[in-house]
Amino acid sequence: MVVAVCCPCGTKKRFSMQTTSWGKGFIAVFGNHVKTNTSCVVVNVYAACSLSEKKTLWEDLSNLKAASQELVWCLYGDFNAIRSRNERKGVRERASQSGEIIGFNSFIDTNSFLELPLVGKKFTWFKANGTTKSRLDRVLVSEAWMEIWPMSKQYMQRREVSDHCAIVVKYVEKNWGPKPFRSIDAWFMEKGFSEMVKNNWLSYPVQGSVFIKIKEKLKLLKGDLKVWNRDEFGNIQTNKMRILQELEALDSHDCINDLGEDDRLKRYELVGRLKETEKKLDSLICQKARAKWFKYGDTCTKFFHSSLRWRRLRNEVKGVEVGGIWCEEPCTVRQEAKKLFENRFTATKDFGVRLDMVDFKSLSREDNISLTAAFSEQEIRDVVWLCDGSKSPGPDSFNMNFIKKSWGGSKRRHSGSDDHFS
Repeated sequence: MVVAVCCPCGTKKRFSMQTTSWGKGFIAVFGNHVKTNTSCVVVNVYAACSLSEKKTLWEDLSNLKAASQELVWCLYGDFNAIRSRNERKGVRERASQSGEIIGFNSFIDTNSFLELPLVGKKFTWFKANGTTKSRLDRVLVSEAWMEIWPMSKQYMQRREVSDHCAIVVKYVEKNWGPKPFRSIDAWFMEKGFSEMVKNNWLSYPVQGSVFIKIKEKLKLLKGDLKVWNRDEFGNIQTNKMRILQELEALDSHDCINDLGEDDRLKRYELVGRLKETEKKLDSLICQKARAKWFKYGDTCTKFFHSSLRWRRLRNEVKGVEVGGIWCEEPCTVRQEAKKLFENRFTATKDFGVRLDMVDFKSLSREDNISLTAAFSEQEIRDVVWLCDGSKSPGPDSFNMNFIKKSWGGSKRRHSGSDDHFS
């Protein structure tokens, strides 16, 4: 298998080799990625067919990785193993196949490797007569790799003379336009945020029915929150780094000369702000990862980061095939997605459904009155409170946590006005 690496700007990236290491089935090259000043390990893998030899290879690679955890890892080549049964076709299932799948996945999970998203064919190895095919070749990277090059993908090439398909690894950034608005639970940890939301909500001069008022006010509130988030709340990670730098400066000064009273008070304040920022960051990561372990005391930030990256890799739209040609341009992808849904949801004149002679059950008068009766505020509130607050937001981009925490009805009752929201 041949692996090539391409950069977004089209220029060659330089890699400075420092040392090498090898074993049965692999060659590892240690060096430095000059442009980003990143210490990397690139491992070329060619695994044997024997399961016992594969296990030895996995163990050797795991030991090598454990000795260099701080480096950025990339493993590529013919692993001669599959991760699931649907990665192999045309082969009678062997008794050792289950052990191979379990062992290979355990090797990947134990070392926290991620497989780059695949673009192109599903299988990488084909028997000459085409009766058998498998996914034997792949590219695995460490979490640190995805932090530096998050848009990396592996592109399957045409099979020519070899029975394996070449793989090209590319890092290509596409501008998909502005990011959609999403409400953030950590906003409510900011002092004065709830009062700001309430004052803004009451200030919007919107006319119309209750539903029109709520819709338009949410739209106006969304715009104000975007500005507030950018100018007031800021980037949580950047704020954390700024506080740490200030603390480091004070600690360095304290090592030379004792801090004065003002500096000690400032340091005390900075430590308090750091704790608040850490809570906001944990809340944000948990919300993005949409994992529930956080509620039960597990605050493993690394785990939530991994969940978030894996979900992004899995859900990302890599591109579309138009007329047999693969395309990743955002404009083309948007157009094709629009065409797809237009075709799916275009109604035809004849639905092919006949309801003649169908005896429908009817509701009693009492049931009909109950179903068509106006909802009370308490009924709506009870339903909202039954919803999980951190689930994906609705079309208005506000999740249920935002609605609950901004709902004035939790403390007081209003007489039918839409202003009960805040």
